[in-house]
Amino acid sequence: MSFVSVTDVWQSYGGRPILERVNVEVEEGAFISIVGASGCGKSTFLRMLLAEELPSRGAIRIDGGAPAVEPNPERGVVFQRYSVFPHLTVRENLLAGEGFRTALGRLGGGARREALARAEETLARIGLNHVADQYPASLSGGMQQRLAIGQALAAKPRVLLLDEPFGALDPGTRLQMHGFLTELRAETRMTVFMVSHDLEEAFKLGDRVLVFDKPRWDPDDPGLYGATITYDFDASDGGMPFQRILDRYPSLGPG
Repeated sequence: MSFVSVTDVWQSYGGRPILERVNVEVEEGAFISIVGASGCGKSTFLRMLLAEELPSRGAIRIDGGAPAVEPNPERGVVFQRYSVFPHLTVRENLLAGEGFRTALGRLGGGARREALARAEETLARIGLNHVADQYPASLSGGMQQRLAIGQALAAKPRVLLLDEPFGALDPGTRLQMHGFLTELRAETRMTVFMVSHDLEEAFKLGDRVLVFDKPRWDPDDPGLYGATITYDFDASDGGMPFQRILDRYPSLGPG
């Protein structure tokens, strides 16, 4: 049985369709890259996976469970702009991630001591143990994004959702983050969905690349129809899908 199951999902805003007839099955541990033109519902799809939004129709299930009605610790998310708490130190941000798993969002006594030990291990793994007592504002962009991913992982989600996580980074730092994410994924084997506007990045990191587009288009009313998954590529397919998508969506290429 598939781990993540998306069945006939639609989403509309104000009666106008954004997504329609979205169906996809994903195995546990897969890395799914999501690409497509701007405004075709990629981030909307991610928010529905997070359960921050509920579909107008259809259902999204994880491991056969009931559809979620709100975000929960089963799902972790990292946004393009470093989603960390600026008033907390690096270490405290990781502890906050642990707190997401508790009913009251707080840790105490033995649970806090155990969480501190895990935080120290995570700090070493994400390469931030030397800045554990600093605040996010003092960190570079790449360090802040490592912290955001570390915080998300601290809650031990089964699904990690990444919304343009490296889009604000310079090219060198972006390459470093690709390696960092690849290593973490090998260690955790969690299921990952990543929205990207960079086609090369999508094929480099993903096992599969989902392309969102509008198969139906009314020139007199461009918002009449919603987008859906128009292609589902195996990212190891000899580079041919990459070129086919790039020919159709040149904006996803370098520069």
